[in-house]
Amino acid sequence: MAQPTVPTAGPDAGDRSGLAGDAVRRIMHIASAIRHYQDEEISDLGLTPAVARALHELDPDRPLPARDLAEQLRCDRSNVTGLVDKLEQAGLVERRVDPADRRQKTLVVTDAGRRMRDRVHQVMSDSRLLGGLTTDELAALRELVWKVSDGGCPEQCGTE
Repeated sequence: MAQPTVPTAGPDAGDRSGLAGDAVRRIMHIASAIRHYQDEEISDLGLTPAVARALHELDPDRPLPARDLAEQLRCDRSNVTGLVDKLEQAGLVERRVDPADRRQKTLVVTDAGRRMRDRVHQVMSDSRLLGGLTTDELAALRELVWKVSDGGCPEQCGTE
């Protein structure tokens, strides 16, 4: 199978600003395609993308107050209440009294939630768009993405 080549149309190699702009547009296109595939598969699991992200953010081994989940998701606590309600209705999370502070409730991932969280993690790690790359190309891409993201994810993304 012939390897695709980089198109010659677009900014020339000496146009740093044009090259950077083209790269950003292509990254955004790839991100959009990844999001599209993820949203479809998340829907097939019976979840919305927001609910799936909330479940993904929860650590099954560390119960967490809803306010902390709101901080992790960078959203208003009132929005998290709705997300947690949906997770609880699906049997993926339970609200339990915090034994260290009985005035507070924590979010506990259920066994079903652990299994679903694993499936969500698989969906979020889908690499079908990278299937045409060789191992060396994947390694180079990962290194470049790591470098652009300043040695890590712009947001905390975990290493699971």
